[in-house]
Amino acid sequence: MRPTSTSRCTCRRVRGSSSRSHPSRRRGSCDRATTAPSTSRGSTTDSWRRLVGLSRSPACAWRCEVAVTTVGAPVEVGRLRREYRLNVTQNPSPALGQPGAETGTVGSLRQRNRALGLRHILRAGRTTRADLARACGMSTASAANIVADLVAEGLVEEAGSVSSGGGRPIAVIAPRADGAFALGADVGERGVAVELFDLSLTMVDREFRGGRAEERPEAIEADLRDAIEALRVRNIARWPRVLGIGLGLPGVVETGDDGTQTLFAQSLGWEPRAVPSELGGDIPVFAENGAKTLAKAELWSGAAVGVDHALVALLGRGVGLGVVSDGQVLTGWSSSASEWGHTKIRFDGELCRCGDRGCVEAYVGADAILEAWRRAGGEFEGTGWHALGRLLDAAETDPAAAAVLDETLRALGAALGSMVNLAGPQRVVIGGWVGLRLMERHADRILDTIRANCLAHVGDRLELVAATFGGDTVALGSALMPIDALIASPLSA
Repeated sequence: MRPTSTSRCTCRRVRGSSSRSHPSRRRGSCDRATTAPSTSRGSTTDSWRRLVGLSRSPACAWRCEVAVTTVGAPVEVGRLRREYRLNVTQNPSPALGQPGAETGTVGSLRQRNRALGLRHILRAGRTTRADLARACGMSTASAANIVADLVAEGLVEEAGSVSSGGGRPIAVIAPRADGAFALGADVGERGVAVELFDLSLTMVDREFRGGRAEERPEAIEADLRDAIEALRVRNIARWPRVLGIGLGLPGVVETGDDGTQTLFAQSLGWEPRAVPSELGGDIPVFAENGAKTLAKAELWSGAAVGVDHALVALLGRGVGLGVVSDGQVLTGWSSSASEWGHTKIRFDGELCRCGDRGCVEAYVGADAILEAWRRAGGEFEGTGWHALGRLLDAAETDPAAAAVLDETLRALGAALGSMVNLAGPQRVVIGGWVGLRLMERHADRILDTIRANCLAHVGDRLELVAATFGGDTVALGSALMPIDALIASPLSA
């Protein structure tokens, strides 16, 4: 018997309006509900992608959610980018371990439990049904039902057992690594790094393009397409299970009401540019500022795990910051929150790439640091990792290099100290290739300069740590966007 693909369409009013059922579309009677034969996982994905293209009706103000399932095969479900932002950033799920106030219908409660359960399993890596129930504030019966649903969807699996201390062994639940895949891209002005992650968030393949000199946005988009195609060719069997691609971009990413996204990269001298909605065939595209994707990665399973309030700084050629507040990455209106690199630390100071003066980036960005050393008489080749390493080495014995380093650390401490006063974080995480180089040798000095530039009672309790994932952090955080969309996707049955 051939497996069957079924879609269920649940129409509901947009946020802020009545929750009553759509007058002309009852569950099971929507004109988008279809049944189609499926012969493979690939055909299931094709059916889902065709349906996603119909998931918003221009004729009425209702949001339609479509889920496609093949019996015995992993579910491959995505979201339009606008729905992703609504569900994940504006209406995040309750924190793990906090049942929340929602009572709702049986269906809504089951949907909420599924999202909490899948998120917990993916983040924990290995857990049990009992631990899942405790962490997510649900009954053991509900936890068992959610695990059964997720196993049937091909997203989790039993992965061995642990001793129960006298009774039957307890089954360990883990993500099914090959149940789904996600692409994450770290996009910069000099090229791209695109990485393919499985559902356990293990990087299984990567591709680089560019890297030698600054490129125009058209060339960077071409690099991105080439890198994705190279990954597709090497991962043909996995490609039908790719949920989407997340882009970590160098600028403000604004999402319009119609789901289109626009990149504003003033510091690179680019005109506002539409984020491509198609990059790798027909897989969904998600985009966000690179510093925020770094913060998402560290919050998911890195240096900000278990921290409700944190600052996650990205120091590279550009400078950015992710603010974690109440366990969520702050986005602000139009996702422009915490453009920290272009806040001012010196009135009428050094010229910044954005065209203004005195910005944080004009003192702690890679180009600014190395230019200051060049003006002080430093001699070096390149503008990247090795050049900065030369400066750090020279600062051990050369007074001119030491003065440049001192000025850099003072500027960094002043900029982060002001943010500490403003946001009141428990922890500051520093990442990006410049940040990691500075943290390797001067973490104590950085913490001292931050404390010297913030209120004592806040600074005395502050923790400072390096980012966990090194150069892969932005790509990993970007890959979490399609995975978040999977978590928020409708129930498949």
